[in-house]
Amino acid sequence: MKIVHGRPEQAETEERGATFDGTVWADPVLPATDGVTINSIYFTPGARTHWHRHERGQILQVTTGSGWVCSEGEAPQRLRAGDVVWVPPGERHWHGASTGCALAHVAISLGTTQWETPVSEDEYLAAEQR
Repeated sequence: MKIVHGRPEQAETEERGATFDGTVWADPVLPATDGVTINSIYFTPGARTHWHRHERGQILQVTTGSGWVCSEGEAPQRLRAGDVVWVPPGERHWHGASTGCALAHVAISLGTTQWETPVSEDEYLAAEQR
């Protein structure tokens, strides 16, 4: 068992860029342990991840704002504060804020993450037109 009281000592807010479009900030919630990473992620309006997959899946808990999550081959789904999302192992997906509102969520990623291509403007705007 590992208990972290308060903010982890090595935790440092960082701006994410290489695998995200727009301005995205990440705060580690717990140091990476046994292949599990937990981060609090803040997306400015219109910011989003690239397409990606998680070896053993991912849980997203939306804490504020609104946005989108989309699995390959499916219609984008609206995210709102209080929503919890389970992304199965290996499922190609993206998530991020809507154009008019920021989004914050806790991301619990299981196993390694395989980052892929950016989400095209057409793919993203298709979500906004829903």
